[in-house]
Amino acid sequence: MRAPAERISTPGGDGTISLADERLIWNPPPDGGSLLWFAHIDHRRDNGSFDAHISADWAIFRAEDVIPQAATRALRGASSETTLSFNLPSGWSSLTEYFGRDHSYRIRNTNRRFDRPAGWIILGDIGVRYDRIAGLSVNVAAPTDHGMRRNDILALLNWTLPEVLRLFPDFPKRLTVIGAGDPMWRGGLSGPRSLFIHTDRPLISENATSTLLHEIMHIALGGGADEGMDWIVEGLAEYYGMVILHRSGTISDRRYAAAIRKQSEWGSSVNHLCNAKSSGAITARAVTVLADLDDEIRAMSNSRKSLDDVVLALAASEQAITLGEFSTIVRRFAGADPDTLNASNLPGCEI
Repeated sequence: MRAPAERISTPGGDGTISLADERLIWNPPPDGGSLLWFAHIDHRRDNGSFDAHISADWAIFRAEDVIPQAATRALRGASSETTLSFNLPSGWSSLTEYFGRDHSYRIRNTNRRFDRPAGWIILGDIGVRYDRIAGLSVNVAAPTDHGMRRNDILALLNWTLPEVLRLFPDFPKRLTVIGAGDPMWRGGLSGPRSLFIHTDRPLISENATSTLLHEIMHIALGGGADEGMDWIVEGLAEYYGMVILHRSGTISDRRYAAAIRKQSEWGSSVNHLCNAKSSGAITARAVTVLADLDDEIRAMSNSRKSLDDVVLALAASEQAITLGEFSTIVRRFAGADPDTLNASNLPGCEI
């Protein structure tokens, strides 16, 4: 297991255990055994806020924060069964991305021999609202005194999730939305089938973008980006968050057109698109590129194809998105190289 010193410490248990160079190796005894470790939950970002935190009343973190990534070596035909369980103080509740009861969740991942839990987790004195939307099980939770607008979130999702499913028919059947106020980070963060959003974030901003839908688009797209290609995944999440608001009728044609113009104005000064991290201005420039690319694909294919086909192909791929792969997929649906992806329109990117 990867065992970063700031996260994982004091391993113990049965069999042979070693910890060196932030790598924990466990050889269990032939008849089985237990492996134990301490995990440090709190994690501060550069601005001092938390993206993982435990207090006297609640805890919010990702399963990946406390259960390290592991590689296994086993006999042919061996398999594992994973159950995630919590032993909690009196009065505490739990919610994860998984179906479960009595603080116990069965983990199933057919792609891996070791079924490592993933996604956002909330524990403590929490309030939860549940609804079934377009066939999806949707849970919204936050600490009880943090002002989470649970019903407002469910209302927005009732309008918009059907459009998400029209675009991504393989979207997960369960969506977990977890929120909190300070000292948590004032933004949104996605995970597998789950997301975190700060309670102060508006569901729809003045510029007609939505942090909530942005993170849902990340869940739908799945994979990450290759080095320097963060603008593609962040741009797609932001652009399609606006598109879903428009297609669902949540914002009007006029409001949507004005929102695209504002993104174009905001990103006009960007002179280096392919940065390691996509800033707000870079993401705005990416939205403009993607909106133009959608128009061009529709024109080149006589409206038979669109950027929708491109994002479906990207979502089906398990590889990190590269500019080369993105261009190849676009060419497949457009029939030729679109002018939008010329070097002159992608400042700072090597084609």
